[in-house]
Amino acid sequence: MLGVHDLALFAATVFVLNATPGVDMAYTVASTLRGGWRQGVAAALGIMAGCVLHTLAAAFGLAALLAASAQAFTVVKLVGAAYLLYVAWGMAKAGLRPAPADVAVTAPQSLWRTARQGFFTNALNPKVALFFLALLPQFIAAAAPDKTLAFLFLGAWFIVQGLLFLLVLIALVAPLRRGRPRPWLGRGLNLGGAGLFTVLAAKLAFTQP
Repeated sequence: MLGVHDLALFAATVFVLNATPGVDMAYTVASTLRGGWRQGVAAALGIMAGCVLHTLAAAFGLAALLAASAQAFTVVKLVGAAYLLYVAWGMAKAGLRPAPADVAVTAPQSLWRTARQGFFTNALNPKVALFFLALLPQFIAAAAPDKTLAFLFLGAWFIVQGLLFLLVLIALVAPLRRGRPRPWLGRGLNLGGAGLFTVLAAKLAFTQP
């Protein structure tokens, strides 16, 4: 009825994508380790909000601009890389800030800020936009009566499945915070996250359209 096909294969493809380490997984894990499951869920919701934006862009043709215009792709990827560096800088400052001996880990940031950062790390990644544009049409029949609706359906499927995957990941990672952590642990997580996001920013900046 919606003009989509091979949904089992689509689900398997989405699972492989979700299970492949990348910016979204790294941010979710780092948020969970630094602030617990609530921070992890906030990060996941922010990331999925970014996927909503990519779904709408693919459905209504904006993602096609990134595929057709090298200049547009370059602008978006550089903005995305700059934002990742901004996140890395904030984590590095938190990691280098001395912590009192009786304080375990730097207090987690607000849930809204975590979700907002998750949204921008996903929304400003042109590789995600191009992935949506490249993947979704493979599962839409040429004779689909409403291709926009088919795009939206597959995008919604991707978002729901991706959110479930991240929630399971959070449930597996959150218990690692049990016990009283040491001050150096919080600094180490922040510095490690800063290094990781710097590497991811560099990879994004040098991605070719």
